Amino acid sequence: MTPSGELQRELQQSVDELALRLVVAEPDGRAALEDWGPSLERIRTSAERQQASGVSHLVAELLRGLAASSVTMALLQDGVAALQQALEVPAPATPPGGSPAQDPELMSDFVVESREHLANIETQILTLERDPCDAEALNSVFRGFHTIKGLAGFLELWEVQRLAHEVETVLDRARNSEWTINPAGIDVILESADYLRNWLLHVEATLQNRASAPPRRNDPLLARIAALSVEPETPSTPGLAGLVEALAEPVVPTDFEPGPEFLPSAPPERAELPAEAPPETAVPAPAAPVTTAAVAPAAANTVPASGAPVGQRHETMAVKVDTAKLDYLVDMAGEMVIAESLVRHDEEISGIKNPLLHRKISHLTRITAELQKTAMSMRLVPIGPLFRRMARLVRDLSRQFGKQVEMVTQGDDIELDRTIVEELADPLMHMVRNALDHGIESPAERQAAGKSPSARLLLRAHHHAGQVVIDITDDGRGLNRSKIIDKAVQRGLIASADGMSDNEIFNLIFEPGFSTAAQVTNVSGRGVGMDVVRRHIEKLRGRIEIRSSPGQGATFLLKLPLTLAIIDGLVVGVGKERYIVPLFAVREMFRPTAETIWTVQQQAEMALVRGSLLPVVRLYRIFHVEARHEDPLEGVLVVAEVEGQRFCVLVDELIGKQEVVIKSLGDTFKSVTGVAGGAILGDGRVGLILDLDRLSKVRD
Repeated sequence: MTPSGELQRELQQSVDELALRLVVAEPDGRAALEDWGPSLERIRTSAERQQASGVSHLVAELLRGLAASSVTMALLQDGVAALQQALEVPAPATPPGGSPAQDPELMSDFVVESREHLANIETQILTLERDPCDAEALNSVFRGFHTIKGLAGFLELWEVQRLAHEVETVLDRARNSEWTINPAGIDVILESADYLRNWLLHVEATLQNRASAPPRRNDPLLARIAALSVEPETPSTPGLAGLVEALAEPVVPTDFEPGPEFLPSAPPERAELPAEAPPETAVPAPAAPVTTAAVAPAAANTVPASGAPVGQRHETMAVKVDTAKLDYLVDMAGEMVIAESLVRHDEEISGIKNPLLHRKISHLTRITAELQKTAMSMRLVPIGPLFRRMARLVRDLSRQFGKQVEMVTQGDDIELDRTIVEELADPLMHMVRNALDHGIESPAERQAAGKSPSARLLLRAHHHAGQVVIDITDDGRGLNRSKIIDKAVQRGLIASADGMSDNEIFNLIFEPGFSTAAQVTNVSGRGVGMDVVRRHIEKLRGRIEIRSSPGQGATFLLKLPLTLAIIDGLVVGVGKERYIVPLFAVREMFRPTAETIWTVQQQAEMALVRGSLLPVVRLYRIFHVEARHEDPLEGVLVVAEVEGQRFCVLVDELIGKQEVVIKSLGDTFKSVTGVAGGAILGDGRVGLILDLDRLSKVRD
């Protein structure tokens, strides 16, 4: 290598090392900028030896700016990026596999990590909307955009890097008290996060070989961001910024071909700052901003998707694992539990009178139970991130409707199966939309009714009877009982409401196409929301209950299992068959007497239970098996409750309580009425798990 080539390589290496340090550095503001002086001095010396006057001049400007404390971290990053581009030697297109942007694993990690940052950004921005002076929230948002920018630059996602950098510049001004967070700024930052989220969807689709066009460059948004980052007086930076602009012009050889399919491979130009700020097109602000108050954990210790509190990341080590591998591990733990149960209940082994053998089997049982418990806990994630996603929806809808809403969350640390949390997003979104559209009144209506103009929406999670219950409560007008009855009669759902309880009437809103809205909006009113909600919840083996008081609001209770993989069940026998009744739905069990069983109009069989007549379902008739006893007085009645409706299931005997691993019966048996799945019992036999909701609607 020639001396000049060696100098060129040395200079370029020094600049690259400094750029890497800037990417991974914690952006702590101007206090840490002086640490970069020695590195810049070394680069200037190398540039002078190389006789690279443009580079030398730029580094000198950066050093003067550092000495005068007029250089921000963002501008220093721009300067180093410009040095890299100025020193870069044009080369042919990168061969396949040579660019980070062509590494699927790196891209996948980028998508996962960036989504975590964007979720936290959204939460902290809503905190800033309530308190613009919250320094911790501002720093958290800044760090999120800074990290996304660094990762995007490394992966050559230039549009993502460009927008993240522009937002970071605005946030840096706010951190340095040069600009105060205002409603227009909040709108711009949230729109920027949405734009980046769309890019992540595109990258993810490309990784999965699905056709996806990249989001179009949003020049109006870039202009609005640039308008916020204009500094009225910056004495010593204009010359420096000009040099950065001049050196940042990309140099692309004439024989250059586009790189990987993710994005254009050419680095971006900096967005031009207009001489005058363009007119803003922000959504009009409401009379008072929506606020989100987390009652459970503090904002600084919110739990991101990764599961570790933000403020405690240095204390916990985390490893990213493919969810398919995690699900397989959980399945194998379930298989091990089944195998252990088969060994423990084997008649030949049970007949061996060897205390040492039985101690070893007991030890195996304890280890297996602990393994299953640990494996199941790996599937559990906190409900808090899902609640915080609703905060953005509440903010946007309250502005759209001109309403004032305070969203409060409780029980953010309650954990649920990851699959349940994912499936719960759409139903929860539907219910929050309905609460803001139908339930909560306008500020004028609330004041006329003697209420505070600001409404309150509570999302609360808590444990109850082995289930997780999620409450969606508003203090609005409540459900209109008479309107629901009139609509139900009009549609032929009921002849009259005589003898119907409030809960039965309220449950009519879950009928397909049912809506009492006076007009259809782009949010709700077509009656296609609540029936979808019920189907989703039933699919998750949950149920919904409604409580409402006129003028005081309504509460929807979503009762869900902790996990979809295991279930506590009551094992019952009918003839030679075994069935599993989900324990959460069982209210009581008893052997009937002659005074208990009644026949209504010689057809419907009823049981008198605590003063109420409940319908009786005979399992042997539904599944066409031979019962041991057809006389109900020789069997056992199991009282079950689904969606507020109670009924009795007639079985031959009770065998016991058992925690079972749920197995799918496949497509062949998925449509069998009254069956939700199967399980392998301790004696090796297969038991069918009953779908009590469908059974309650079956008539012999």
